[in-house]
Amino acid sequence: MQARFTDKIAVITGAAQGIGRRVAERMAEENGRLVIVDRSELVFELGEELGKITEVLPLAADLEQYVECQRVMDAAMARFGRIDILINNVGGTIWTKPFEHYGIDEIEKEIRRSLFPTLWCCRAAIGYMLEQGKGSIVNVSSIATRGVNRVPYGAAKGGVNALTACLAFENGERGIRVNATAPGATEAPPRRIPRNTVQQSEQEQAWYKQIYSQSLDSSLMKRYGTLDEQTAPILFLASDAAAYITGSVLPVGGGDLG
Repeated sequence: MQARFTDKIAVITGAAQGIGRRVAERMAEENGRLVIVDRSELVFELGEELGKITEVLPLAADLEQYVECQRVMDAAMARFGRIDILINNVGGTIWTKPFEHYGIDEIEKEIRRSLFPTLWCCRAAIGYMLEQGKGSIVNVSSIATRGVNRVPYGAAKGGVNALTACLAFENGERGIRVNATAPGATEAPPRRIPRNTVQQSEQEQAWYKQIYSQSLDSSLMKRYGTLDEQTAPILFLASDAAAYITGSVLPVGGGDLG
């Protein structure tokens, strides 16, 4: 077992389920001390579990609001005195359909869900990292910046890619590394709290199947990835092993470059 995160303080958002949860589990196994954040109360269950092997501060927060992101970073500093690593994992498609079928309010909600939590958390954390003179930010983007039936989501994740590059340019000489991974289709346990609680119509189910087919067609490996396959690159980019890497968006889609 590696111990790449011994004495490192990491803030992990979207930690209650999926990729974020697996990142938190793996980082705890490697001796990281964690601030795990999610809008779901499930984050406290994870906090109890991981608290058996490391020091964990679980927080519930709506990271679509800047004031909540600032509260999280302030709490991390109050508890641990620094923020070494920030993993921005909040986001995910709410609806899947051709662009002309999106309502204006749905487009705005997709952008708020998949861009603003990353943007706001970077803004809330960067000042603390600059005071320290070091830090590592890893943003979780998506292969879906090129794909069907998710135009607003793709636009939001394209914004995450641009944010990653621009922050890296601004802060490369100031000790802050900023990178991203772009996950492709991933096998994961069913979400305990779905992103969209409205029952899909037959047409919406058909549009979702188009995403499934396109994801497999675009992947050179012709399969979905696993949570561990998505987590490993995030942990690498967060770690000191990636000390000379910044401004990169790493596709993790079985050869699909997005």
